[in-house]
Amino acid sequence: MDNHLFTKLNMSTPFRISIFCPDKIGLVSAVTGRLFDLGTNLGDTNFAVLGTSAEYKAVCTVPDTVNKSDIEEQLRTLPELKEADIQVAPFKMQVSHTAIANSTHRIIVDGGDSPGLVARLTEVFVEFQANIVRLNTEVTPRKTGDQYRIDIYVHIPNPSVQACLATVENTASTLQLRCLIETLSS
Repeated sequence: MDNHLFTKLNMSTPFRISIFCPDKIGLVSAVTGRLFDLGTNLGDTNFAVLGTSAEYKAVCTVPDTVNKSDIEEQLRTLPELKEADIQVAPFKMQVSHTAIANSTHRIIVDGGDSPGLVARLTEVFVEFQANIVRLNTEVTPRKTGDQYRIDIYVHIPNPSVQACLATVENTASTLQLRCLIETLSS
């Protein structure tokens, strides 16, 4: 096979896909199945239920024979996305992570809900030059008051690990929250 032709067949374009719609069973399966049918290679992908809605975000690469309009048109044909806000745009940043985007720790903090919890906890990471890779929060209504859970994946530089984690635990304790720390890599 001609090397030029082989290179041309394997060229791909990165896109950012964002979908916001009512939450439905089968939503992720429908979206990822249709993207697969288009020859898409999924990279970083995130899905979350937000109230009664859902948000799907992905960075992916598609063959150069597929364009923005093709992706949008194919996604709009899905019954699961009937009421969706779909946005597809070229992804102009690097598709692969830098070292500080690799999580070294997972921190779960939970307890009673009160204003400022996320702000107080995330300020600790700035102090220790730690990078938040992923952060999810969830409020669960209870008879005794809303329960709040914060799930954080973070990259903490080696010299700061012990001091950063101790400060996170102290901050959580001060806010009357439970704290669980899991080391993912060293």
